[in-house]
Amino acid sequence: MSYFPAFLKLDNKKILIVGGGYIAYEKLNHLLDFTSDISIIALDLSEDMSNKIKEKNLNFERRAYKVGDIAKYAVVIVAVDDLTLQAKIFDESKQYNCLCNSVDSVDYCDFIFPSYVKKDDLTIAISTSGASPAMAKHLRHYLQKLIPDGISEFLAEMKNLRRSLPKGKERMQMLDKKAKDYIDKWSNK
Repeated sequence: MSYFPAFLKLDNKKILIVGGGYIAYEKLNHLLDFTSDISIIALDLSEDMSNKIKEKNLNFERRAYKVGDIAKYAVVIVAVDDLTLQAKIFDESKQYNCLCNSVDSVDYCDFIFPSYVKKDDLTIAISTSGASPAMAKHLRHYLQKLIPDGISEFLAEMKNLRRSLPKGKERMQMLDKKAKDYIDKWSNK
């Protein structure tokens, strides 16, 4: 079955990453595009992970995972090769109602990380539901080339119009026309 696409608001949501290697570093970088309330527990850290933790002043504990560590977190990322630990943390996450992602183990995931393009307020997520992360990555590169440089300014203008104009059918039609005209202009270049 495919994954339902959703965008999570991470404000006031604590995130825990268990692991400190290359994959943990990748997940950390993705999360830092959306929040900085991230803690890390790991026995060892890659140099990149160590540098990023220092640069962003993130909470880090050099130790093994212990039962109960996820109790105060809304989201946990398990970035370790130990499948037994992945399964234990995933099972434990149900007790605390936190979302769990065990990298490369879809059986122990409530959600997966999509490939995505982010330009200020624009975020486009791409997923193959785990069938081919490589395809999602290359499609992301393709889409990045298609997005016009002025998209951020256009979205800021649209946001201001949505805030300033009264709700209703006229506003909806006007905003829809502006968006269509922008896309038509952009796609005809």
